[in-house]
Amino acid sequence: MADYEEDIDYKKPMSLAIWKKMSPFITPQKTYLLRCMVFMLCAAAVDVALPLLLGYAIKHNIEPRSVDGMWWFLGAAMFMVTIQAINVRFFVALGIKAEVGISRSLRNAVFFHLQKLGFSYYNKTPVGYMMARTNSDTGRIGDLVAWGLIDFSWSVFYCVGVIISMFLVHQRLALIVCATIPPLALLTWLFEGKILATNRVVRKLNSKMTGAMNEGITGARTVKVLVAEEQSLAEYAGITGEYRRRANHLASLRSVFIPLVLFVGSLATAAVLSYGGYEIVVLGADLSVLAIFLQYAGGFFDPIQNIANILTEFVATQANVERVSGLLEQTPDIIDTPQVIAQYGDTFSPKREHWEPIRGEVEFKDVTFRYSDGKENVLEHFNLRVNAGTYIAIVGETGAGKSTLVNLVCRFFEPTGGTILIDGHDYRERSQLWLHSALGYVLQSPHLFTGSIRDNIRYGRLNATDEEVEAAARIVHADTVIAKLEKGFDTEVGEGGDRLSTGEKQLISFARAVLADPRIFILDEATSSVDTEMELLLQHAISRLLEGRTSFVIAHRLSTIRGADIILVVDDGKIIERGTHHELMRAAGHYHALYTRQFEEDIEERVLRD
Repeated sequence: MADYEEDIDYKKPMSLAIWKKMSPFITPQKTYLLRCMVFMLCAAAVDVALPLLLGYAIKHNIEPRSVDGMWWFLGAAMFMVTIQAINVRFFVALGIKAEVGISRSLRNAVFFHLQKLGFSYYNKTPVGYMMARTNSDTGRIGDLVAWGLIDFSWSVFYCVGVIISMFLVHQRLALIVCATIPPLALLTWLFEGKILATNRVVRKLNSKMTGAMNEGITGARTVKVLVAEEQSLAEYAGITGEYRRRANHLASLRSVFIPLVLFVGSLATAAVLSYGGYEIVVLGADLSVLAIFLQYAGGFFDPIQNIANILTEFVATQANVERVSGLLEQTPDIIDTPQVIAQYGDTFSPKREHWEPIRGEVEFKDVTFRYSDGKENVLEHFNLRVNAGTYIAIVGETGAGKSTLVNLVCRFFEPTGGTILIDGHDYRERSQLWLHSALGYVLQSPHLFTGSIRDNIRYGRLNATDEEVEAAARIVHADTVIAKLEKGFDTEVGEGGDRLSTGEKQLISFARAVLADPRIFILDEATSSVDTEMELLLQHAISRLLEGRTSFVIAHRLSTIRGADIILVVDDGKIIERGTHHELMRAAGHYHALYTRQFEEDIEERVLRD
């Protein structure tokens, strides 16, 4: 599996600026978070008050062996326990709502942004990477922000309350406990950088694991055909092995950090016990003071450790924030200008009332094009005028660059120089959706969505009736094939259409295109992977599809495009010949050689078959 990773410095320190980028997703949940903090403040107040209540009982009931005021003590204790139960009930419910809300907002934003990114991003980015960003990273951020802030607020409130109470009860013992705070801060500072750097690597490997798993599942048939199970397993095991090693290293760092915090806390407890015992035995101090401080010293370091852990988690989760924000900051390769958006709207807010109807006239005007990662021009000063309803065929060897022209027509890429006109208008002066809504694109390997055949055809026009769906299928002769299936139009196609043959998927994609009624039609070698019988059926379907539409057909079998109005011959990314079938045959050039060779191969195939 190809490796993909952003340029990340794994030793960068924690940055609040990165976390500020999450504020648009956290702010809508502020009501839940603020309410949580109120309940946590109440919970912390109860936790601070309980040792004082115990000290009161020791001083007034246990030491003097008296039951005076015992009912008051029991009533106060029951009241505090009840209040604490109410606090827990509400902050848990509010915390869950905040976590789900943040995760949902992030996932929606990531998925929404992915819809706006261009073809080049999907060409270079593995599916596993995008899945990890959309699900794993967003979930981790939502979990930490919600519960991290809740736990952090309780810990801070509790520590402040304990410090104030300790100084009110006994200043020297309070100073002993507070003396441990600087060492804890130092430990946190020493470990946060290492934990952050390691966690960034772990997150990268998690993305690679997701990608490898996705590739292994989607490519399972190919793996089995090639008998490559052992190699596939070895590659996946290599990634999981590296993940385990890095995850173990991360666990080792935390396993050292947490015991050190506990050790410092234990020293403080021992110091309190030693000095408090000295004051009781030698100076005759009150036993209740020692009891209160032992409660505070034992409980004080749990929230301190909790604060340290939360800060560590925030440091570690910064890697997730960097990845999600990095994806959200990916700029689409093709962007409509503000003026165009104001006039025609964008993909998600179209202003269709301003759209001019598209006839289908296409003109390349002095077009030069070079891919962003290329060094040479694919097209140079290319000119071509295509009248509405013209049938253009594009032929050439595999890898010659046939798709470049149609990608430019579809505005999946834009010219490096020159202009492309649609109905006489530079298509950059119109919205992308204006053009894409008039396009029909059938790929060599069409994609079907999980659902029924009827649902997949209806993707061509979502408000189409069942009768219109079935009529579209009849136009391309897909109805005869669909009728042979067990449930007809209600047959489930499976994930990606895996339950159907390539030819059946093509017919459904043709019906979908007919239902959309595009003015410009793109056909990408749609008959190259089917048998002869299905090819004949598809050819009938294609002839119906092309009627009255401007069509760009990337052809594999040259015999199928002899009726094209213009044939463009592509070699090494450049147009080397153009003309009708008869003109190119008379020229006896590259097209003549391709056609002759393919004709001879077809004759040999028929002889062998007979």
